[in-house]
Amino acid sequence: MFNWDDLRFVLELSRRGRLAAAARALQVDHTTVARRVAALEQSLNTRLFDRTPRGYILTKAGQALLAHAEMMEAQSIRLYEDVSGQDATLTGTVRMAATEGLAIEFLANEMPRFRERHPGIVVEMVASTPLLDLSRREADLAITLSRPQSGRLIAWKLADYALGLYATRDYLAGRAPIETRRDLGDHDLIWYIDDLVTLPQLRFLDELIKEPHIAFASTSVVAHFNAALAGMGMAFLHCFAAEPHPAFVRILPEEIEVKREFWLVVHEDLRHVARVEAVCNFLTQLLHDNQALLMGRS
Repeated sequence: MFNWDDLRFVLELSRRGRLAAAARALQVDHTTVARRVAALEQSLNTRLFDRTPRGYILTKAGQALLAHAEMMEAQSIRLYEDVSGQDATLTGTVRMAATEGLAIEFLANEMPRFRERHPGIVVEMVASTPLLDLSRREADLAITLSRPQSGRLIAWKLADYALGLYATRDYLAGRAPIETRRDLGDHDLIWYIDDLVTLPQLRFLDELIKEPHIAFASTSVVAHFNAALAGMGMAFLHCFAAEPHPAFVRILPEEIEVKREFWLVVHEDLRHVARVEAVCNFLTQLLHDNQALLMGRS
């Protein structure tokens, strides 16, 4: 049998990726981390990590061990809380993937609140589209635009959100008025690069504007926001980002509104890992409480 305590060192090295960082978190010397991991590998007769320029990466055997180790960690925390009657201090890193607009324009502003509650948890936020692959453990959890259709994943709907068509007051002041959707074709539009759009939820332009005049295109919704704010043209923006901004005017709000959904997805092996569960609970409550803002109606 192996030494159960060696699992702590594997867990921390898998989260930090480097011996020195894992050693600091465990308050030991980096040689101790290396020695304890090597001892576990020898006991199991398998290699748990590959050493790469990016740090220590779990092998397939290491990933299999990690799932069990994290469940044991979660159970040990619950055992402590049940027996002692005190909340255990949650520590470690949680990597969260989210669409760029939500991550940058909304979630980043809320992270200080999570930090106050759980100062021992470090959240790594990957703001990108497409998102990371949870089945390959590239992230611990993700906020997506739809429920996943395959994989050992658990998902639940967080909230609805809306996109509206916006432009600045200065842009609109010097141009022909927009009274109907037919007038939109006479105005400059900021949009995505069509052949690089990977999410079907973002393919809605042809349904709303016939023969749009695209003045600027980008894969980044944050670039759309900034270009529209600079007066370059109209843009479809998240209502939760554009509505509170005094420079923006929403165009034809009764006719043009794109409704979408946010889903929280987590690998089933991580669902009850304490630090991951803390982030999931925070995000679920956060988006529920801000449903009106997400729809642009707060």
